[in-house]
Amino acid sequence: LRSRQTNKEALANMWLSFRIAILLPLFLSTISLSASPEKPNAEALLECLMSHSQPSHPISTAIYNPKNSSYLTILEAYIRDLRFNTSSTPKPLLIVTALHESHIQASVLCARKKDVVMKIRSGGHDFEGLSYVSRIPHVPFFVLDMFNLQSIDANIEEEMAWVQAGATLGEVFYAISQKSKTHGFPVGVCPTVGVGGTITAGGYGNMMRKYGLSTDNIIDAQVVDVNGR
Repeated sequence: LRSRQTNKEALANMWLSFRIAILLPLFLSTISLSASPEKPNAEALLECLMSHSQPSHPISTAIYNPKNSSYLTILEAYIRDLRFNTSSTPKPLLIVTALHESHIQASVLCARKKDVVMKIRSGGHDFEGLSYVSRIPHVPFFVLDMFNLQSIDANIEEEMAWVQAGATLGEVFYAISQKSKTHGFPVGVCPTVGVGGTITAGGYGNMMRKYGLSTDNIIDAQVVDVNGR
């Protein structure tokens, strides 16, 4: 019993530093913005994104529009509530599946410049579909999807890790378990919940009484602000 208790107390003594690829611009998903009068929003948004693309990390390969054969597959991949996956559900003008931090910066800048609502999706577990559905009638929006940004670099010696916002809790658990059997992190137990949503919402789970919320254990973060910096 003493051995079991020792292992139990050792569990979660790892303090993780989460690398949140996007955090501050989350409020954009609730802003109603006017349409661009010069040209259709989708075209103007696409042109803006391309103009802010870095040659070393082109954004063109990360953009999907309704004419693309993979558009619906990507949109539906992280819809956890089927109520928001119907023919009448409003669809985004574009889906930006960010492959690099510069794609996030471009998305934030263009959302502001072209007056388009940006929805940010990590794991897609929000029960009201706020990360991929616009609740404002007739207002165009696009989705910045984080699922490609899922790297996890756990350092057991330093008892910390850098985790990108697109990783899921299950992936975090697995990455830690591959390096240690006595370390953990205080988050929920659903493995498909995204790190980005968990951290920005606080993050509670079975270890909360002893170690607090997930947010309480964040010691550093990389963010993109509303100016795309």
